[in-house]
Amino acid sequence: MNIAVPKEIKIQEFRVGLTPAGAQSLVQAGHSVFVETQAGLGSGFADEAYVQVGAKILPTAAAIYAIADMIIKVKEPLAAEFPLIKSGQILFTYFHFAASRELTEAMIQSKAICIAYETVELADRSLPLLTPMSEVAGRMAIQVGAYFLGKPQGGKGKMLGGVPGVKPANVLILGGGVVGTQAAKMAAGLGANVTIMDTNLARLRYLSDVMPANVATQYSTEFAIQEHLPQVDLVIGAVLLHGAKAPHLIKKSDLSRMQPGTVLVDVAVDQGGCIETCQPTTHENPVYLVDGIQHYCVANMPGAVPQTSTQALTQATLPYALLIANEGWENACNKNEALNKGLTMKNGQLFDSGLKSLFNL
Repeated sequence: MNIAVPKEIKIQEFRVGLTPAGAQSLVQAGHSVFVETQAGLGSGFADEAYVQVGAKILPTAAAIYAIADMIIKVKEPLAAEFPLIKSGQILFTYFHFAASRELTEAMIQSKAICIAYETVELADRSLPLLTPMSEVAGRMAIQVGAYFLGKPQGGKGKMLGGVPGVKPANVLILGGGVVGTQAAKMAAGLGANVTIMDTNLARLRYLSDVMPANVATQYSTEFAIQEHLPQVDLVIGAVLLHGAKAPHLIKKSDLSRMQPGTVLVDVAVDQGGCIETCQPTTHENPVYLVDGIQHYCVANMPGAVPQTSTQALTQATLPYALLIANEGWENACNKNEALNKGLTMKNGQLFDSGLKSLFNL
């Protein structure tokens, strides 16, 4: 199979779909790997590193898409890439279709085979290809939140962990999944006063057992969330509904309950955001103010730390990429139920009932 890796073109996206180590594994399995020139440079991988393991370098995205049976990417295709996608071509990447009707309709029209990283799901309902980037995003959420709490950045001017004799900041985390758990660990490690909310009592019991003493768990209700808002300094939106748009847990009217300079980091922005006033931003212009409240809503947070992110992503996606390449997408999906759940479209057919309902398709 011809497997090709284009350079990511989303603003400030430095990750690449495949490391040289991943390319080597595919080449050793008998496949041809093509990489767009300088695609890996942002992650610290020069073209020569791919050439040394048997991959071939191509000069343009057009050449990459023209030769590929399977495209391995990081982010969803953008409008400039839509015309390059061929009928029957396999696209293996993060899609987050629920956030974009334009993308959903474009992929239907392309008649490509769309396998979405974020909906590959194991029997225990865990998401093996979303998990590594969720781990990165959860940890990053606290780093950027702490930074934007600084007065020069428009925040309250509070330090997350405080100092002896001065109380630490209050951090509210909405969602106790992978993102929320990693965010809580980071915030707790910095000494903040952390509350993590979820509607899954079993998950809350687990978190209560494993988290340090400065992390409290609480069942998530509208009343409970609003009760926290007047005292909170940093809110992390970490809610994920598998393949669906995130619910708005904080409404625009709720902003008036918060003190000016409070920081909201909505990690769920890829799925529409769990904060009503969330609009996707970029690493170039990551924040904006609404009613005196700082919003950080970067849609590709792990792209800021590409050396870590690309390695974490490839080691998760590679076994599935090898399965697709070795068996073909149909056999691979038939043999692997987790991968089959990632199959969102084929030949213009949309399989996800949530997307059908969301966009009335």
